[in-house]
Amino acid sequence: MRGKKVFYPIGWDDNGLATERRVQNYFHVRCDPTLPYDPAFVPPASPNGEQVAISRRSFVELCHRLTDLDEQAFEEVWRRLGLSMDWSTMYRTIDDGSRAISQRAFLRNLARGEAYLAEAPSLWDVTFQTAVAQAEVEDREVAGATHRIAFHRADGGTVPVITTRPELLPACVAVVAHPGDERYAGLIGTTVTTPLFGVEVPVLAHHLADPAKGTGIAMVCTFGDSLDVTWWRDLRLPARPVMGRDGRLLASPPGAITSRAGRAAYRQLAGETALTARKRIAGMLSVAGDLLAGPDPVRHSVNFYEKGTQPLEIVTTRQWYVRNGAYDEDLHAALLARGEQIDWHPPFMEVRYRNWVNGLAGDWLISRQRFFGVPIPVWYPLDGEGRPRYDAPIIPADDALPADPAADTPPGYTPGQRGQPGGFAGDPDVMDTWATSSLTPQLAARWTLDGDLFAQVYPMDLRPQAHEIIRTWLFYTVLRAQTESGTLPWRHAAISGWVLDPDRKKMSKSVGNVVTPMDPLRKYGSDAVRYWAANGRLGADVTFDPAQLRVGRRLAIKILNASRFILGFAAPDSDRGDPGDGGREAVSEPLDAAMLARLAGVIGQCTRALDSYDHTGALAAAEEFFWFFCDDYLELVKDRAYGERGEEPGRSARTALRLALSVILRLFAPFLPYVTEEVWSWWRDGSVHTAAWPAPGEVAPERPAAAPAALSAALSAASKAIAAIRGAKSGARVSMRTPVRALVVTAPQDHLDAVLAVLADLQAAGRVEHTELRRGDIEPAYEVTL
Repeated sequence: MRGKKVFYPIGWDDNGLATERRVQNYFHVRCDPTLPYDPAFVPPASPNGEQVAISRRSFVELCHRLTDLDEQAFEEVWRRLGLSMDWSTMYRTIDDGSRAISQRAFLRNLARGEAYLAEAPSLWDVTFQTAVAQAEVEDREVAGATHRIAFHRADGGTVPVITTRPELLPACVAVVAHPGDERYAGLIGTTVTTPLFGVEVPVLAHHLADPAKGTGIAMVCTFGDSLDVTWWRDLRLPARPVMGRDGRLLASPPGAITSRAGRAAYRQLAGETALTARKRIAGMLSVAGDLLAGPDPVRHSVNFYEKGTQPLEIVTTRQWYVRNGAYDEDLHAALLARGEQIDWHPPFMEVRYRNWVNGLAGDWLISRQRFFGVPIPVWYPLDGEGRPRYDAPIIPADDALPADPAADTPPGYTPGQRGQPGGFAGDPDVMDTWATSSLTPQLAARWTLDGDLFAQVYPMDLRPQAHEIIRTWLFYTVLRAQTESGTLPWRHAAISGWVLDPDRKKMSKSVGNVVTPMDPLRKYGSDAVRYWAANGRLGADVTFDPAQLRVGRRLAIKILNASRFILGFAAPDSDRGDPGDGGREAVSEPLDAAMLARLAGVIGQCTRALDSYDHTGALAAAEEFFWFFCDDYLELVKDRAYGERGEEPGRSARTALRLALSVILRLFAPFLPYVTEEVWSWWRDGSVHTAAWPAPGEVAPERPAAAPAALSAALSAASKAIAAIRGAKSGARVSMRTPVRALVVTAPQDHLDAVLAVLADLQAAGRVEHTELRRGDIEPAYEVTL
């Protein structure tokens, strides 16, 4: 409507853990990559409670099958809602083009040293059986218990340590205290012995030890939480992992446990879940006399994967990382600067980005131990004993992308060498879904696949998204654009809130308070749903409120009825031009000129609001004018529009009505696309959505009957007077067509002059037989006699 070509693509984010879980539950299957492909496999029609194991290829095929169905359902809803993306530009994060772009970007990161493979402590979800990144972690408050445990000093004394995870005691590698804590000053540099397991560990100083927490001294285990990882790295401690990837304690104890008693104690914990081992070791400590207090109930925050149901563990794994500025000061500074260059809507959302960048605790872990995703496009040569050489990855040729190392053969090898000594092995992992979604501007613009399109649309203008994924989608997209091209991916970021239920709680399928969109779309109509959504301001959560949907439906119906009424009048003479595009010379009456002058101001107000990404303000301005237009102006001029005061005054009213209707429809078009398109089709060619956005000049009268201030005063006076008349009739419970015997207006002279300018319309609309204007230095007062 502003005369610009708009690139508004539609993309489906298919891959990821959520898709896999949905496929598992929908088809009742699970992926076992060791199984051979069965092309004849059919999912069970009536599951008997146990998931069927299928090959990776079969599982991926089911993922594609289900996402196809889901996307059809989403497309139906989005089309019905009237979203205006260009469906011919559709892409999927798992299609061939997207996989090629994602892999190419990763390989370029690798070539520049921005991507690397490392074996390190990783956040691990025991349910999904995969590593997860820092940005996908959320804290949840859960019930736990504190245990006060006695560590033994060489002089026979004890050191009390409080922990909520006593099951990690066999993984203890040190105890730490703050260097300024005088209670432990004489202990720093000595050793203590762990209870039950008899392992001697050092007592060390570290500034992150909190003297006010617990007893002020903490045990360092590999690994209970991220602070353990920090202490382990900073103090260069050994690793003694005991927790397996399945969430159970490993079968064999750490090598540091050498005593017969210590190994016997560990056997009582081996193979148990963390919860079971926690309860069991508490009993063992109590029997040994080393449980000084507890277990004492407590509620505390624990790390969870955002889609997981079990607390995260930290296990040592080999993963792929992309540098994100956590350890690179120059990149960190560049990313902060990029955040300052983005135009944030609302502006305060920038602080979330800045806080995230400043709080990064490690590089971005992008590999996932899953199946439906973009494969890590590397193979590893195998040495003579069949062990992978991780330091010499083999990469595919650029024209061979997308590549699947689980099925394809690397350059220089034959398929028969897969898994053989001297042969090769494909990387079994896939990329985190964000590793592909972080490239959505590149995917949509077909980077490296369509140079002409990319040159036209990149960098883009706007990223619309919700606030909780600033740390992921927005940050990662900025990171990838910075490392690849040294640019911002877009200039503006419009950040929305969440939709809350009527109790102002976040909607969640697990809670059961979700409202699916199709029901309100069918019940209230698309325009009503859009009206409710458009009343949600950027940066703020919005409550799902059926009452507001009913308001939107009422507004849409009122537009239909008011438009039908206006277009029911005979059109002004054709030789005076199309009243949607001109004909302003026919506007001769003060009331008509005043209405159009107010509308010109509303056009400017709506335009400025939309230019400032304030869609809610634009809708409010248009809606406020529309109800004034219907409730006051239409009532004031309809008799004149019927020609009851002569041809020229009638033509003025009819011209002003059509001029205003043309503008009103275009102002509402972005919000209420269906009703505005319907009315537009009754009298105009083409679509309202490709009509020119209104400009104030197209409704400003060519020969105004009075100065702008006088016009505004006349319009205000007319509105107040007709409101007083309606109020009197309503209070007397009589018809609005009941005659008014007398209307007495007492007001300062300038207000009386304004009433006088619109008196004829006012008397006709209110059925006023006699009007008396009295001068008085008071607020305007209206006395109505029926």
